Amino acid sequence: MSNRRPLARRLAVTAVSATALAALATPAHAASTEDVDYTTWQTDCQTVMDQALPYLQQRIAATKPGEKQAIVFDIDNTTLETDFGFSYPQPANQPVLDVALYAQEHGVALFFVTARPGIIYAVTDYNLDHVGYDVSGLYVRNFIDLFKDVAAYKTAQRVAIENKGYTIIANIGNSATDLSGGHAEKTYKLPDYDGQLS
Repeated sequence: MSNRRPLARRLAVTAVSATALAALATPAHAASTEDVDYTTWQTDCQTVMDQALPYLQQRIAATKPGEKQAIVFDIDNTTLETDFGFSYPQPANQPVLDVALYAQEHGVALFFVTARPGIIYAVTDYNLDHVGYDVSGLYVRNFIDLFKDVAAYKTAQRVAIENKGYTIIANIGNSATDLSGGHAEKTYKLPDYDGQLS
């Protein structure tokens, strides 16, 4: 199941402002990672994904006829190394990418729900695609969403995915706002070290 973008669409990222690119290359919380060791973070992420993968293997194998399965992911410090990837495109968080690749190779749709603003939709979409995620849907906040509670916004997007006929078999993020509100069979929380990672 591949949603690779045509070259013209992928090149459209060049139209995004230098300011938006700079915002990705220099995350607002970059200074907060001083107390977080990259190797420890990766080990901790791997521990969580080692719990998620056996469940996903079993759940995917038990797909009901006609069932459309999906996984919902957060982006910053979940699917991408936002606070450690000081370049663009930002690298994938490898333990999460490995699980996502298994899922997408077995027909599971990957949806990404982020608090990022809509102005950087194209750069985010390109980045996810570039590092190996097949993006079935990317949900970013429009202007009105910026004034809404993040947890409520993310829950509403999962409801919208369910309304498209998908069963969300897992929801993976690194913040309570990524995972609260239900609308997923299982949730997996990656470390944020008491908010040190965005």
